[in-house]
Amino acid sequence: MFGKIKAAKSKFIETYRGQTFYDLIAGSYDFLNGGSWFLDRKAVLSRNKIRKLKNKYEGERCFIIGNGPSLREMDLSSLRSEFTFGLNRIYLLFDKLGFQTTFLVSVNDLVIEQSHQELNKINSQKFFAWKTRKFINFDRNTIFLRTLARQGFYKDVIKGVWEGTTVTYVALQIAYYLGFERVILIGVDHSFKAKGRVHKTVTSSGGDIDHFDPNYFGKGFRWNLPDLATSKYAYRLAKENFQEIGRVIVDATVGGKLKVFKKVRYEDQFK
Repeated sequence: MFGKIKAAKSKFIETYRGQTFYDLIAGSYDFLNGGSWFLDRKAVLSRNKIRKLKNKYEGERCFIIGNGPSLREMDLSSLRSEFTFGLNRIYLLFDKLGFQTTFLVSVNDLVIEQSHQELNKINSQKFFAWKTRKFINFDRNTIFLRTLARQGFYKDVIKGVWEGTTVTYVALQIAYYLGFERVILIGVDHSFKAKGRVHKTVTSSGGDIDHFDPNYFGKGFRWNLPDLATSKYAYRLAKENFQEIGRVIVDATVGGKLKVFKKVRYEDQFK
């Protein structure tokens, strides 16, 4: 039942996004649900931490590592000396990498509910959704972000972020705020073999074939089926906002299906 409601919501958003009355509804929802974000001590401290990061990496480049199976075809050892964003259960790759990503971003309720013990152990600078705070240890490496219903590319993440149905989009908003001039996407395959109603919550019956590790959403793991159309819309917003100030996002995913950003060869980024 809940999955059908989310699917209907997605259809409504796809039909009416950008129209004034939709923005009013979404904005009102965010306002009514924002009380704790403005008053809670952890939220206040998170906003203070975020302010200190504004444009800290101005002029630098970073890699945002998606979790697609294409990562298995890449030599990721060159990333050791780069600024990197890992997403969700990227920690399953850390032993093979030999290092942790510079940043880690996770905002999905189901992912955090089922993975919080591992996520809490990571030493990277971590960004989590405020709505999942009950699962997260608020340590010196943790920052909470407010996720908003009102769609957009939020240049000032202190105000919040829009999820865009993919954690990669949240990472792009953070990268913008931090000042990164060039963002290189890898592992953003934008293709899933699992089929069904968008946002439907499913339970994996076996090994995961849609991510870099069969244990990513392994047997018994609950997750939401993707909404690739909304993700694509969000990526276009990110591209526009980066371009308008002379910054760039490129896609070095091996065999990726996303057709929004300029395609580049991963190996060429290190020449």
